[in-house]
Amino acid sequence: MEIHKTDEAAKNPEIEDIVELTKQKQSEELEHCDEQQQQQQAEEDEKKRDEDEDELRNLLLSDIGDLPLSPPSATQVNFVSYFITDFTKSGHDQYIYRHANGLCVIGLAPTHIAFKDEGGITNIDFNVGKSDRSVLKVSGKRKKNAMRSESNTALCKVSTANDSYIVRCCVKGSLLEVNERLIKQPQLLNSSADREGYIAIIMPRPADWTKNKESLITLEEYKEKKEVSL
Repeated sequence: MEIHKTDEAAKNPEIEDIVELTKQKQSEELEHCDEQQQQQQAEEDEKKRDEDEDELRNLLLSDIGDLPLSPPSATQVNFVSYFITDFTKSGHDQYIYRHANGLCVIGLAPTHIAFKDEGGITNIDFNVGKSDRSVLKVSGKRKKNAMRSESNTALCKVSTANDSYIVRCCVKGSLLEVNERLIKQPQLLNSSADREGYIAIIMPRPADWTKNKESLITLEEYKEKKEVSL
């Protein structure tokens, strides 16, 4: 409450001094109160920033106990893994890695019978059926010249020192490309069948994929069925 000078205070210097001191004290108290409020607000703001930083850190940095022993591969990050076992014949196990855009990468599963032959795979031939898959040239958004394939359509023939095996599409769709690199480097199938040694890329229609998916198993089901760890 502000104190105003009275006529008496104007006539009496001592009273005037008291009034001035009272005003000064009130002003100092107000300033002190403002400083306290500002300090309190600054402390609250700092506490809020610390909480936000902790929350962000928890979101970005996993607990070390929750981290895997080894980082996930690019395949695990970008694709959902499916498998089909004993496809048309015993031991003919293949993988189907499906990307979010619908593309399916086809290849040989680690338990494929060809890998059990001594020396592994030594040759791959895309000239199967009525055409050579390696000369397939697809172009444009409509994937002109893509070959329509059924799930049991032959993709290639892989050979070992003792035998040969037909690898099939596994899913119904448009065959977009085969991995021509394997023609000169078939050893990629032995060293990195799940990466550089993939065999083909197929684009199934959504309805066809839904139907094909019923015959596939997940990664966990595959590991349990074949008793393998990947």
